[in-house]
Amino acid sequence: MASRPIVQQHNGGGEAVGKQKNMAAAEGRNRRALGDIGNLVTARGIDAKQITRPVTRSFCAQLLANAQAVAAAENNKKLVPVNVDGAVIVADGVGGKGAKAVAVPKVAPRKVTVKPDPKTVIEISPDTVEEIKINKPVVNDKKPGYGSSRKKAQTTLTSILTARSKAACGLNDKPKEHILDIDAADIDNELAVVEYVEDMYKFYKLVENESRVHDYMDSQPEINERMRAILVDWLIEVHNKFELTPETLYLTLNIVDRYLASTTVSRRELQLVGLSSMLMASKYEEIWAPEVNDFVCISDRAYTHAQVLVMEKRILGELEWNLTVPTPYVFLVRFIKASVPDQLMENMVHFLAELGIMNYATIIYCPSMLAASAVYAARCTLNKSPVWNDTLKLHTGFSEAQVMDCAKLLVSFHKKAAENSLKTIYRKYSNPQQGAVALFPPAKALLASTTTPTTI
Repeated sequence: MASRPIVQQHNGGGEAVGKQKNMAAAEGRNRRALGDIGNLVTARGIDAKQITRPVTRSFCAQLLANAQAVAAAENNKKLVPVNVDGAVIVADGVGGKGAKAVAVPKVAPRKVTVKPDPKTVIEISPDTVEEIKINKPVVNDKKPGYGSSRKKAQTTLTSILTARSKAACGLNDKPKEHILDIDAADIDNELAVVEYVEDMYKFYKLVENESRVHDYMDSQPEINERMRAILVDWLIEVHNKFELTPETLYLTLNIVDRYLASTTVSRRELQLVGLSSMLMASKYEEIWAPEVNDFVCISDRAYTHAQVLVMEKRILGELEWNLTVPTPYVFLVRFIKASVPDQLMENMVHFLAELGIMNYATIIYCPSMLAASAVYAARCTLNKSPVWNDTLKLHTGFSEAQVMDCAKLLVSFHKKAAENSLKTIYRKYSNPQQGAVALFPPAKALLASTTTPTTI
């Protein structure tokens, strides 16, 4: 039977192993529980030269070495460096028989930058300049170039300049206006079609220019602006006599202007055009429209039954039977609702709008602009505050500056209404049933910078 070779060990190695066993037994209470032995990592600070025992493959020797490394790592905090003749000796501060000394390589001391004693730092704020004294010395152990003080200073300066710019522009003091939901009260009203009303008015804004009337008076050799104003004044009187809806009046004038813009009309037929236009508008808008004979009678039989029907057919052919157009009244309904009016406000808007459609000077403005300007002028006349807000701007699509010119024109018509020879509109809105809004003084703020045009 082959015998295993015996490896002789030095006495010094045996003594070291004995000492290690005694140390492990003495310090067993301070060791932490071992985990997976195979996954242990040798702690730092242990020099391989310190182990004087021979390296064997014995499991007990390996276990003992691992325990020694763990114990040394835990007691590393208690080691006290002692400088002896230029060499650094790390001694265990516990003392007693178990005290030991381990020689470790000398480590270069770490440089620590200490700022001077308390000094004064000036910090700039948006409004004031404050002095802050720092009493505690600041230790900066970071490398040059890696500090964040410079970055923080730049950020603070930028925020200060931004705050000052906003304050100079008045952005910080401007409150956000609340946009009202003008359809909230009609959510249960099926006739209000709240689900589609916004899309409907977007469509009206798109197509209003398709039926918009251009300046046609130069193409009419026998008709002038004064004749048109007389016709409109008479049609408004007929409209009141028959007690028709406002939609009928605005559609009538739209038909008249569109026909005059496309065809030359003699002076003798101008009133006939107005009668036939109101007949068509009544059929389109009214539930019980007046008959042809009613229009013949109200014209004092200036035209026959047949002439009214022939002119009606001629107008429809010229307009290609297109009567579905957005008139100023379509926009007035929506814009008045956006202004959250009372009855007085509503009457004032209709008064100014009718003054606008009677005067030929407003034909250069689109229907939505005329309606928005009437609302603006009415709010100025009644001293409403604010005159124009975000809710009106959202629903009308116009800013205050955009409606200013047309609003000044309407206010100038209001100023001359009492002196004008065509008083149908003035008498209509001087009635207490209409709030007598025609008797209100015109908006002085808009008259101050207005050059009053000649009123028809």
